[in-house]
Amino acid sequence: NIIRANSSTFNLSVIGTYQILFQVNTEGPGQLVLTLNDVELPNTVTGQSSSSSQIVGMTLVSTTDTNSVLTIRNPAESNTTLSLTSAAGGANPVSAHLIITQIS
Repeated sequence: NIIRANSSTFNLSVIGTYQILFQVNTEGPGQLVLTLNDVELPNTVTGQSSSSSQIVGMTLVSTTDTNSVLTIRNPAESNTTLSLTSAAGGANPVSAHLIITQIS
């Protein structure tokens, strides 16, 4: 029911409620927002302002149409380029996660 279209876009083929959890490491300040069918979802903007840190977000998204398109991206009004990193200040690379779970 959840199909990855590309690196930041997912097709939610079934009407329902989905739990979205994401975590990514950045080299500088930035924000991420969830969109549904290209409309930014209120209260889903998460971010951080330090020079190297994680952006972590978790929310519930309800769809009302089949084949809704979920995207995670910079907010439209953001003028900050988001630089992702796997270093995160240590010798070993770190992971990034995006988990989409249909809960109803």
